[in-house]
Amino acid sequence: MIDSGDTAWVLISAALVFIMTPGLGFFYGGMVRSKNVLTTIMQSFFIVAMISVEWVILGYTMTFGPDINGFIGSLDKIGLAGVGMNVLENGTIPELAFVAFQCMFAVITPALITGAFAERMRFAAFAVFILLWAIFIYNPMAHWVWGGGFLAELGALDFAGGLVIHILSGVSGLTICILLGKRHGYGKIAMLPHNLPMTVLGATLLWIGWFGFNAGSALGANALAANAFLVSQIAAAAATVSWCLVEWAVSGKPTILGAASGCIAGLVAITPAAGFVAPMPSLIIGIVAGVVCYGAVAVLKAKLGYDDSLDAFGVHGIGGTWGAIATGLWATTTVNPDGANGLFYGETHLLFAQVVSIVVAYALAIAGSYVLFKIVDHFITMRADVAEEISGLDIVEHGERGYARSVLSGSPILQGMDEPLSATLGDPALDSGLQNNK
Repeated sequence: MIDSGDTAWVLISAALVFIMTPGLGFFYGGMVRSKNVLTTIMQSFFIVAMISVEWVILGYTMTFGPDINGFIGSLDKIGLAGVGMNVLENGTIPELAFVAFQCMFAVITPALITGAFAERMRFAAFAVFILLWAIFIYNPMAHWVWGGGFLAELGALDFAGGLVIHILSGVSGLTICILLGKRHGYGKIAMLPHNLPMTVLGATLLWIGWFGFNAGSALGANALAANAFLVSQIAAAAATVSWCLVEWAVSGKPTILGAASGCIAGLVAITPAAGFVAPMPSLIIGIVAGVVCYGAVAVLKAKLGYDDSLDAFGVHGIGGTWGAIATGLWATTTVNPDGANGLFYGETHLLFAQVVSIVVAYALAIAGSYVLFKIVDHFITMRADVAEEISGLDIVEHGERGYARSVLSGSPILQGMDEPLSATLGDPALDSGLQNNK
């Protein structure tokens, strides 16, 4: 029978997860230069609409339709055919509530990728690539793990999306940013965040929404949801502290950008484990997440030289990988009888299944993103040219500015002082004023 409390909680959680994608737009938008802020926010906002349409027509049936050989869901539920007010199988909520909840997961996953290629992809190419990515990469992976596919049969555990969402998006982002190449002037001119308060606002919305993300995945107002809620808070807090401490020790100053990045890293890492681990292991998971993700952002990226604009791989790819491994270490049936015991509770199979699933996720993300990139780039040039990058994609792609000219001309820091204002605003007279300000 349908339980009104469980249904209410899942619908509230769906709304919380919905908030995360516009929140991600603010999080990413504050980190780019001001001439690209609207483009960055637009990508997240447009994905909400486009992927919602794709989900109800095709995504839900590919992910949760009747299984076909462990590989993909059938088209029996295309356009939500046969999905109605009836209770979800083995659950206490109507299937329509589950459709809505999972729709928000399908929405935010491709939005995470946009942080890797920020400031240099044309909008038309972006829209086509993201739509194809959702159909051919996200839907199959979600089916393999959550829809009864072969990774579920293997025994892999992913409570709320470490494998399906964070590894898949982070590694895909890394692949695309390498294929696109570095931004014009990368490593030679300052590319500073233009509005850190906006980024902190975005991080706060993400942190709040993550309670729906993780605790809502219990699909009921129950003890499992309470555990997922608490361990999410613990891991986020621990990662925030550990990131700031490492950053402080290395660079001499803790930063608000580091704190915001740390909390996201902790939330990413606990996502696959939230319904399977107890509070104290979540503390360890968060501490380690802050350290390893800081290392990926501050050390690994610099050594390998790729231009992951907003560190989608360093936070989501690396954080999701650690979280999937941690699930194989600390998962316990004491928390979730429907789960499994990890290595630290005397069993080895779960860790094996997690490692196999990580390899599968990396392989799908790399190979699938590479193929889709080449196909789309053949028909629509993916990369903005140098003149367009200098002008900023807000003007070039959307004909809009995030800030008035009077604000920009009086604030060289807002532009990051990376190009002359004439290149950004088309007004050579502003250059002499900027030089006088300097």
